[in-house]
This record gives sequence, structure tokens and C-alpha cells, in this order.
Amino acid sequence: MRGLNRAIIAGNLTRDPEVRQTINKRSIARFGVAVNYRYKDSSGEYKDGVDYVNIVVWGSHAENCGKYLKKGSPVLVEGRIQTTSYDAKDGSGKRYMTEVNAENVIFLSQGQSQQSSSNDFTSQPWPEETDPNFGSSISESGFADNAGPANESDIPF
Repeated sequence: MRGLNRAIIAGNLTRDPEVRQTINKRSIARFGVAVNYRYKDSSGEYKDGVDYVNIVVWGSHAENCGKYLKKGSPVLVEGRIQTTSYDAKDGSGKRYMTEVNAENVIFLSQGQSQQSSSNDFTSQPWPEETDPNFGSSISESGFADNAGPANESDIPF
């Protein structure tokens, strides 16, 4: 069986892309993306958190990232997760690094001003914060209350 390894990351660059050339003259860019998220702690209060994801981009995509992106730029990255290993320089053993090998990098616009919240991924409230009934229409069976499973004739295609 073939597996599925897809990652979609949306966030802001943590550093300027570092673009280099391989021995075969193929471009490679590396940068980090900060992904903000919100969670509810054990006391029921909402807390903000950040995940930092390493990204690697190859070829002409790498050159474009180096040309147009900088620290703080909002991006959407699609690719696959990969783990590589290398021997530590101090001889203390193997080191492992997990990163997203990007196939697509979409440069998201920051709009007219840096203050614009259209691409600030933490500025939008979570649905359960603004709607106390969020999710309440779903019963334990997984169907909307009193809806039951759909008939084939209810499917629009």
C-alpha cells in the first residue's frame, strides 16, 4: 500500500530564506515558518502557541523565495514531511532534522498596510469563542440532529 504524506503550512517566515547552490548548480532555499495556534488549557482558558516548521524548497521555486520573501512574510506551503540525519560535527552521534520539502509556496499578500489583519492568522477568533452553540447541532451519531443519514437521492452529484 502506498502511503500519504502531505503537509500544508500557513504562517510567517521566521528568517530570510537562505538560498544556496548544490554541486550540480541546483538552487535550494531554507527558511522557517511560525504557525500560530490557539488551545484551551486544563483550566478552560484559551492560550496562544507557536509551532516553528523548517522548510526546504528546490529549483526555481527556491530562487523565487530568495528573491521575494523576507522575515515576516506570510506564506502557504504545501509539501511532504521528511526526516534526514547527519553525523554531529563534535562526534557525539547522529542528529535528526524534520522539515517540510515544499512543492508549492504561495506568497500571501499583506495588503495595504502591515496592520492589516487579513493574513494575520491569529487575529480571527475561533468559532467557539464567538458562537456558544458552535458544534451543538451535531449529535453523538455524527449526523445533524434529526437529520439521519442522507439518502442517495439527497446527494447532489
